[in-house]
Amino acid sequence: MQGEIKKFREDIGFGVILAEDGRKFRFAGSDILNRDEICEGREVDFVVLGLTPQRIIVISGSPWTAFGGLAA
Repeated sequence: MQGEIKKFREDIGFGVILAEDGRKFRFAGSDILNRDEICEGREVDFVVLGLTPQRIIVISGSPWTAFGGLAA
């Protein structure tokens, strides 16, 4: 599933993702696999298990950012 980070509070480590289908999900910053800087407006890809997004990957920016800046 894909969506956008609408809110993120660094002080508590939680935020809200608005999915493409209009649903909102609360997420923990620790669930982002390629975490660098979590910013509102960043596009993400994720899997929903129960009611919680898991395995969140930030996909906005260069395609290489999705892999945590891996170099050849």
